[in-house]
Amino acid sequence: MIRIILGEDQRLLRGALATLLSLEDDIEVIAQEENGEAALALIKQHQPDIAVLDIEMPLMTGLDVAEAIKESRLPCQVIILTTFARPGYFQRAMAAGVAGYLLKDSPSDELSDAIRRVNAGKRVVSPELSLAVWDNPCPLTAREREVLQLAAQGLTMQDIGARLYLSHGTVRNYMSEAIGKLGASTRIEAIRTARDKGWLD
Repeated sequence: MIRIILGEDQRLLRGALATLLSLEDDIEVIAQEENGEAALALIKQHQPDIAVLDIEMPLMTGLDVAEAIKESRLPCQVIILTTFARPGYFQRAMAAGVAGYLLKDSPSDELSDAIRRVNAGKRVVSPELSLAVWDNPCPLTAREREVLQLAAQGLTMQDIGARLYLSHGTVRNYMSEAIGKLGASTRIEAIRTARDKGWLD
């Protein structure tokens, strides 16, 4: 049996997924939770084969949980369910070692098939999601994203410089580059654009 833990904050969807997966002869849903923090605790407790996680959950997102699993070197594989074809989310998921990345409105047999393939050591990505990355790659460098991310958290240029051990002028240059690449006219507009495209956490 492939042992599964479900993390999904929408109760109806979580219940439907659990019921559908439990109809499969080789899949067992051993636990389910509505927030990422509790889902991670269940994963540590039960050591499932696979965690099927919503990308957006309270307390910890599915991506936060995936990163914690990788950091803790837990043997559990992760399948992320998302309604968002955002390149930033996808890239973060791949960096976290996520084995499956599927759209929520995929047919249920597609999810059960993905679970079996991931359990066999393969990686499964919805074609629409991988196409979105090719069509809309993030133009920002890692440092530009980092500067924009800190600005989004309300830090001033000087605060960002102190945090990243960079001069005020260097931070200003990174910010200027980011604003230009995003076709924005202000820092606020650049942050909004980057967030809308899923390039900021």
